[in-house]
Amino acid sequence: MGEPEFEQAYKELTSTLEASTLFEKNPEYRKALEVVSIPERIIQFRVVWEDDSGKCQVNKGYRVQFNSALGPYKGGLRLHPTVNLSILKFLGFEQIFKNALTGLNMGGGKGGADFDPKGKSDNEIRKFCVAFMTELSKHIGADTDVPAGDINVGGREIGYMFGQYRRLRNQWEGVLTGKGLNWGGSLIRPEATGYGLVYYVEHMINYASGGKESFSGKKVAISGSGNVAQYAALKVIELGGTVVSLSDSKGALIAEEGKGFTPEDISKIAALKLKRQALTALEGHSYKYVEGARPWKHVGKVDVALPSATQNEVSQDEAEALIAAGCKFIAEGSNMGCTQEAIEAFENHRKSNKGSSIWYAPGKAANAGGVAVSGLEMAQNSQRLSWTDEEVDAKLAKIMKDCFDNCLATAKEYITPAEGEFPSLVAGANVAGFKKVAAAMHDQGDWWGTA
Repeated sequence: MGEPEFEQAYKELTSTLEASTLFEKNPEYRKALEVVSIPERIIQFRVVWEDDSGKCQVNKGYRVQFNSALGPYKGGLRLHPTVNLSILKFLGFEQIFKNALTGLNMGGGKGGADFDPKGKSDNEIRKFCVAFMTELSKHIGADTDVPAGDINVGGREIGYMFGQYRRLRNQWEGVLTGKGLNWGGSLIRPEATGYGLVYYVEHMINYASGGKESFSGKKVAISGSGNVAQYAALKVIELGGTVVSLSDSKGALIAEEGKGFTPEDISKIAALKLKRQALTALEGHSYKYVEGARPWKHVGKVDVALPSATQNEVSQDEAEALIAAGCKFIAEGSNMGCTQEAIEAFENHRKSNKGSSIWYAPGKAANAGGVAVSGLEMAQNSQRLSWTDEEVDAKLAKIMKDCFDNCLATAKEYITPAEGEFPSLVAGANVAGFKKVAAAMHDQGDWWGTA
């Protein structure tokens, strides 16, 4: 059976490593690539639970423990009917290098189940989470594997899982991140991915404009309407930009010319999404609703695009539409938000149009803020401390700046840009993340020898 999502993620990494001078300078790293692309461990298990009518239900549960060279396995748990091993391997593989780019001690992993929470009662979700954690608890721990939330796993689900882990193991430890604030959670964690995405793009805008521009006055198209999209939108507005779109799996809301989303509307959308309702349920607004569409071809002229919904949500023709609409910056709030063909369109435009081109940033760098604050939550748990909003936000902002600087410097070193051309952030992120993990694995005897 093929693994299309994992194969796409692997190809995206290897194609940029091959195009760089990394293997020329370090031919032995080819062996590291071969080793790192196989998970250290894959755990598959059945999850048997009882629904409200007393019937026995069963789902498939997974945890892909991909790489622990830099620290405990770290990555989210996803509950969605589409969950399969290919998707979790792709997400776990990306997570290894994303976590490396944060500069924190975290390995890479991912997990979840093919359970669909839509239409389930709170009691059924609790019973599922308890059954899921009953098996998962045998394989995780604060110094082994620290899962977090992901699609359909928020504070409620983390709470049910944490409670079951504590009951089974008879210990309170920082085994999950995304916890409630009054029992070990971190401030800024819900906001972190969206805020971090905007901080990263702000450095792109600053570099490209020679320090003359910021988000102020920029038109920003955002897809998605979940956690990442909401907080990215609020941060863009705070920094003086105009958010012209949000979307969900049913369609897109587009602001009229000269107008944008308000913080009040974003709060209403957040309330709808907590009830698992579609954007069509939003009342009293003047936005145009485009059914069955993503926003990219419908937003008109924009400066920045932030895909923040799910994988492969920007296709080649949508990429070309964004380029034609004058978009200058695109950064993934979602994991692998752009198809390989879309990335090639952005990268070709970057090379052929020099300083007037679109500039693309991959999710493993641009959306690393979420897992970075998860790492900060782990640090606070270890010390039995809670930092203030300002402390966490300042640490997040520094991590995103260091991540951008690292991607930029690595791109210049290994993929020398032509005169006047923006460095390739996708290549910079891939080489920087891979190099760090490969070197740690070599030091620990996970691979050896010369080319």
